[in-house]
Amino acid sequence: LQMKKVKDIKRWIDGYNQVRQMADELQLAFDFYHEEMVTEEEVDEDYSKAIEAIESLELKNMLRQEEDPMECVMKINSGAGGTESQDWASMLMRMYMRWGEAHGYKVTVSDIQEGDEAGIKSVTMKFEGGEYAYGYLKSENGVHRLVRVSPFNAQGKRMTSFASVFVTPLVDDT
Repeated sequence: LQMKKVKDIKRWIDGYNQVRQMADELQLAFDFYHEEMVTEEEVDEDYSKAIEAIESLELKNMLRQEEDPMECVMKINSGAGGTESQDWASMLMRMYMRWGEAHGYKVTVSDIQEGDEAGIKSVTMKFEGGEYAYGYLKSENGVHRLVRVSPFNAQGKRMTSFASVFVTPLVDDT
């Protein structure tokens, strides 16, 4: 437990040192630009790197609750609206799976209930093997709405579909 605390504090110190170093490099590049030793593009590049490091540290600061670094379980349920809502739920499932894989998480589907014609009625997915899965996904909790011209409606009318998303942290025995 103490080693974990030390590791967390070291991560903050390393992040701070990285941001400070990039800010110093940006200041130096700006001074060199005035003396025409570097180009404007090089200053812009240093600026982009510094902003990216600062934003990364700010995001970590926002994810400071005890459960934020944990892995999580996501459940998606289609709402009222039949096939249209079931299709929307399957779109959300694919979107979250792609997001998870793109960010280095192992995404596994543990329970899926297929829709009658298309889509899904419900699905349960696990996001494992990466840091801050719950922290990143907790804001997805709630009802998601899609308004579109339905491919399942012969009249070509606009339809509103709903799907609910529940995200819970995977808490260990401690």
